Amino acid sequence: MTLSLRARLLLWLILPLAVFVAVTAMISYDSASSTASVVQDAALLSSARTIGEDIDWVEGRLTANVPPAALEIFESPYQDQVFYKIVAADKQLLGGDPDLVLPLQETAQPVFYDSTLDGRNIRVVAYTRQLYDSGKVEPVTVVVGKTQASHHAMLEQLWRPHFLRECLMLALVATLVPLGLTVELRPLMKLKNNVADREPMQIEPMRAEGLPWELRPIVDAINQCIAQLKVHTARQRQFIADAAHQLRTPLTLLDTQIQYASLREHRDLEVSAALDGMRRSTQKMTDMTNQLLLLAQAEAAPAHDHTRVDLSVVVASVLEELIVVAHRRGIDLGAEFAADVHVEGNANLLHALVANLIDNAIRYTQNGGHVTALCTRQGDDSVLQVIDNGPGIPAEARAHVFERFYRGATRVEGTGLGLSIVREIAQLHGGAVTLGHAQDSRGLVVTVRMPAWSS
Repeated sequence: MTLSLRARLLLWLILPLAVFVAVTAMISYDSASSTASVVQDAALLSSARTIGEDIDWVEGRLTANVPPAALEIFESPYQDQVFYKIVAADKQLLGGDPDLVLPLQETAQPVFYDSTLDGRNIRVVAYTRQLYDSGKVEPVTVVVGKTQASHHAMLEQLWRPHFLRECLMLALVATLVPLGLTVELRPLMKLKNNVADREPMQIEPMRAEGLPWELRPIVDAINQCIAQLKVHTARQRQFIADAAHQLRTPLTLLDTQIQYASLREHRDLEVSAALDGMRRSTQKMTDMTNQLLLLAQAEAAPAHDHTRVDLSVVVASVLEELIVVAHRRGIDLGAEFAADVHVEGNANLLHALVANLIDNAIRYTQNGGHVTALCTRQGDDSVLQVIDNGPGIPAEARAHVFERFYRGATRVEGTGLGLSIVREIAQLHGGAVTLGHAQDSRGLVVTVRMPAWSS
């Protein structure tokens, strides 16, 4: 699973900080342990020296009197136990606990070591003092040990607060960094939404104002791509428009020549049939050329070059043009208009939209059928509906009828571009096209919904 950029940035911050906290915690623990050991050892040596100061000769014999102050040094709320042992040079025990272990080697300097007594871990110091009497020197070793409760308590007091502060810092970073990343990544999310919300044919450059300088190279790269795409799209549209325009003249001339040849008397029936086929093919090519030219115009039309257009007037104009075609097939062609059905748009393109819808309805409706155009106002939308009682469009074909050159029925001459042009023009005007059933689930209702004119 791929992590998000926010999660990866958070990991890059948290993981080094976690390693830092772990390392500093170990260093702090070692430092606190050394400090507690130094304090404990100093107290042990002070106690041993205090005891050693009260060892003296009495009538030629060594006598040890342990003062209370020597043991009061270790008083603490942790109830440590203190042990001591005083040994003369001949291993003579002068006082204390005989089970207290002596160091392995005797030196002139104090010796600190760890030992056990009655199953308890203790810290021990051995301190040797030279006693003089009548020219005789006698070394005396004082051994003092204590349990480790106060040592552990001091270690916790020195180390735990530091560790907790670092953990709190890590928790604050883990909490505040995502919030900071969310705030700082807003320009990137805004840039993403700006790209995602664009219309398919919206190829204007993006603005870099207000973006962090790290994002501006990305915007510049996107704008360079948009500029190249704009040039390529413009060339492609221009080529289609030029090709369609250039084809219209020779196709018109060819159709004229075929019609002239058809008017001549031919005894050969096969020649007459061939001429009829050529005429139909030429007419089909002319229709497709005109549709391609219209589609190119619809795609290239600027979205801001719109005026107020009365949709009812456009529909009435189209009906006047197609009434003769409908009358030849006995189709009842009618319309119903509501008041104030105005839209903001291109009058020529809207005329092409209505003409394609009504022409399709007439083409696919059987002789003697009826086709009706309705112009209504629904809320903030102007709605055009073209209703016929023809065979309709099967459900499985409705997902494809807006594709270019797709034809659901082949029994009727057509180019397969009519509904593609209708959808392109409707989207250019901020609208949408939907298909539905007429009454009794027969026929077809094509609904075009566009924003109404707003002053």
